[in-house]
Amino acid sequence: MSDPSRQPHSGPPQQDDDNFERDLQEMLEDGPSINEITSNVQGGTPNSVSAKFAEQVGPFSAGSSPGGASSAGSGGGAGGAAGAGGILYNSSGTRLTRSYTLPPATSNVPLSNSGQHPTSAGSAGSSPNGDFVPKSMSLSAQNKIETIREWSMNTFKTTKQFLSERFGKATRTVDLELEASIEALRDTQRKYSNLLRLARAMTSHFYNVVQTQKLLGESFSELSQKSPELQEEFIYNCETQRTLVKNGEILLGALNFFISSVNTLCNKTIEDTLMTVKQYEAARLEYDAYRCDFEALETGPREAATQVKLQEGRKKFEEHKSKFERLRGDVQIKIKFLDENRIKVMHKQLLLFHNAISAYFSGNASALEATLKQFNIQLKRPNAEKPSWIES
Repeated sequence: MSDPSRQPHSGPPQQDDDNFERDLQEMLEDGPSINEITSNVQGGTPNSVSAKFAEQVGPFSAGSSPGGASSAGSGGGAGGAAGAGGILYNSSGTRLTRSYTLPPATSNVPLSNSGQHPTSAGSAGSSPNGDFVPKSMSLSAQNKIETIREWSMNTFKTTKQFLSERFGKATRTVDLELEASIEALRDTQRKYSNLLRLARAMTSHFYNVVQTQKLLGESFSELSQKSPELQEEFIYNCETQRTLVKNGEILLGALNFFISSVNTLCNKTIEDTLMTVKQYEAARLEYDAYRCDFEALETGPREAATQVKLQEGRKKFEEHKSKFERLRGDVQIKIKFLDENRIKVMHKQLLLFHNAISAYFSGNASALEATLKQFNIQLKRPNAEKPSWIES
């Protein structure tokens, strides 16, 4: 007896083709139109499916099979009935393809458990549409907003206090002794800057003189070889210019050392102290702004809402007061040490300048060289070789 599964199919092939064409036609009618697909691709937001398609998928998602039986068997957990070959059907017997069973690609799939309570999901850092929001990101955004809010409020208060002081409508905290010291420091910087400008100009002019003397000495040397009758006179003048050039280069080394030291004192040491003074003045302005607000709250009516503002105002006032007093102490200490350092540096540099100028213009070459040795000044020769890294 032959196996029934091996018997040839006796049904007409035309009937299978008709069933296939009918199923294909139903799929095309029930699926979304081309316009909806295009809008999904361009906009990224899925449009609503047709009413007939939603009617067909509804019973399928509830777990009905073609025969009306529940899908509580092997495929019951998936919410659909599977026929032969894994094909799914809805309640009306229409075959559904796999594309109908999967969620659209543009849908938001929550990372948390689908059965989680909304309140617990929100506390875990997920937004209402299912997107996951890291808790650190939300805290960072809140910190930035709070920082911007405090900066805006502080800027408004300090600007208001500054304008009020300009128009004479607000009082300011004044330390007469410290203000006099700050003004004297700024005047010292202005005078030292002028001294530095003049010293640079003198050094530049003297450098040109030395270069001219060097060229003049070379010219005398060349003429001594071409004029035998004046050779002795040209040689005397050539040797004199070379001696002047040598002493001039020593004096240029002393002048450059003087300029470097004064520049460091004026544009670095004094400038660093003035930067602290600027921070002190900004802290003084903030302190006076919060002090005026606190005094206005104290003199105002004592109500329940005012008490909260009064406590906050007292807290801000104490914070800015401590900052103001700390910076005032820093400025006083820096000005004191700066005066001591300035006196030591300028005493040494003025002695160097006097000895070098006097020795050069008096023609005392030995005293000029002794001055450089006294202040440990090393001249940079144009043709000198650079020391090795072991020597340095």
